[in-house]
Amino acid sequence: MIKSIKNMFSIPDLRKRIIFTLLLLAVYRLGAQVPTPGINSTALAEFFNQAKSGFLGFVDMFSGRALSRMSVFALGIMPYISAAIILELLVVVWPYLEKLKKEGELGQKKITQMTRYGTVVICLIQGFGIAVGLERMTSPTGSPVVLSPGWGFRLLTVLTLTAGAIFVMWLGEQITERGIGNGISLIIFAGIVIGLPAGIRSIVMKFRSGEMSPLTIIFLLVFMLAVTAFIVFVEKGQRRIPVSYGKKVQGRKIYGGQSTHLPLKVNTGGVIPIIFASSVITFPATIAGFIHHPIAQSIARQLGWGMPLYNLLYISAIIFFTYFYISIIYNPQDVSDNLRKYSGYIPGIRPGKNTADYIDSVLSRLTFIGAMYLALVAIVPEFMMNGFRVDAIPFIGDFLDANLPHWVTNGMGVTFYFGGTSLLIVVGVAMDTLNQIESQLVMRNYESFSSRIKLRGRKG
Repeated sequence: MIKSIKNMFSIPDLRKRIIFTLLLLAVYRLGAQVPTPGINSTALAEFFNQAKSGFLGFVDMFSGRALSRMSVFALGIMPYISAAIILELLVVVWPYLEKLKKEGELGQKKITQMTRYGTVVICLIQGFGIAVGLERMTSPTGSPVVLSPGWGFRLLTVLTLTAGAIFVMWLGEQITERGIGNGISLIIFAGIVIGLPAGIRSIVMKFRSGEMSPLTIIFLLVFMLAVTAFIVFVEKGQRRIPVSYGKKVQGRKIYGGQSTHLPLKVNTGGVIPIIFASSVITFPATIAGFIHHPIAQSIARQLGWGMPLYNLLYISAIIFFTYFYISIIYNPQDVSDNLRKYSGYIPGIRPGKNTADYIDSVLSRLTFIGAMYLALVAIVPEFMMNGFRVDAIPFIGDFLDANLPHWVTNGMGVTFYFGGTSLLIVVGVAMDTLNQIESQLVMRNYESFSSRIKLRGRKG
């Protein structure tokens, strides 16, 4: 491993990409410390300290604590993700976008440009909603969060948050293009892991004060290690479809005639479906939380951690986006056409439509397993923290709350500073980034991170 890290920095191009990525992530973290003008930072901190265990605390974690400071990067990368989701949905129903998607790189550039415009529109809407919500917010002691409310503050806040979100979007695109890894995922990754030191410090303080026993800490560490190992195990899992290639004679040489496999990952979509699901769930809940109206407050409460509506929508969104995203990035018909083009076939399956149908059936079963895996990893830690608040279920909620065990309705009292969603994103993004670095090492005949891979130079 140490030798691989040395090799990683001995390659000039790879070294420049890694340093460039780290510098842009540092810029992102510095910008997250710059507050939006006109905010009473003390009152805002008191408000978020009271709400840190709720849904706003969850959103704040994804923004790298930028929301609780109401910094210029408070909107983070979520508006860009929301715009991308909307464009992907429109591709299915809008023939113009479908045509652009088939035009290759040129069409993708136009779709990316439209995504940027959509990001600006979403930022303007979210920025105005946040500005109005901040004017109505007060700290637990009654201090107003906004020092000078009015249209001047609203316009300044909208422009500030929109400019900040666009800059974050630009950072993500630059990391993807000139750095290493997926820029959008790495920005979310950086926002989550920044809370690790504070989480460790909080655990140490609770242990010293007697709030957390050594047994609880051991259980917490073992559980997080087990979840991490489970995530790595599933992320590495593949279904290998055997593929054979027919022999082709050209002149005096014989080509093909070999057997290989077509790898289909258990979790083909990676962390993208769960990021999509989180962004969709956080948008209405955040807006509703800022509106002081009984209906809006009720919606915000129902979308809180552990609430039945939140769990139902979250699991449903994960399953939907898993199938939706995989249907976009993986086309069985294209795979079948490419196999036939190079004289490849799946033993026992006729080329053409039968091959495409077979690949689609295997992929559908794998997608179902992957969707269940994502939902399980996302929900179980939250359940252990907060339980399932069944009292909110209409008609039978009170009966269930009175008869179910206490640990089901209130959780097990275990605090996870990395919930299932964040842990999945952290592990998934780290694995994807390491895979890209490893591919660069392998391509240049350097020793990779895997100790079992022995690379040899070509002979002749």
